[in-house]
Amino acid sequence: MVEAMSHKRESERQVTENLRTGPALRAKLILCVEDNKAYLRLRKTVLEREGYSVLTATTGAEALKVFREEPVSLVLSDHMLRGTTGVALAHQLKTIKSHVPFVLYSGTVPEIMGDADCFISKDETVASFLSIIKSLIRRHDE
Repeated sequence: MVEAMSHKRESERQVTENLRTGPALRAKLILCVEDNKAYLRLRKTVLEREGYSVLTATTGAEALKVFREEPVSLVLSDHMLRGTTGVALAHQLKTIKSHVPFVLYSGTVPEIMGDADCFISKDETVASFLSIIKSLIRRHDE
């Protein structure tokens, strides 16, 4: 009897875990690339409060490594990075997974967007910023 109850609890725990991590409920994963750690923490906090899972990178090389290893739904990158630009990073990432949206988030508008899918100004309101991110991820999922 005790063994049967223990087995039942284990089964219920497994069902609950499957529901929590199933595709419909799993948080979308955003890769956030920014060389300013304070801005990176702020952006990560805003996105996590909205229900997204966020991975971070402070360099282009680090972003490439994470992008290759994780099921990223969207990349959000500053344009002016140490040693590279967001446009150059977008080109590198799109050669790996062309379907993943790449968003430049910067105070500096690039002359050429290259492989970036979208530009969001750092002057944009948080509500507008989140609306654009949500729209791009939804389009990616379709």
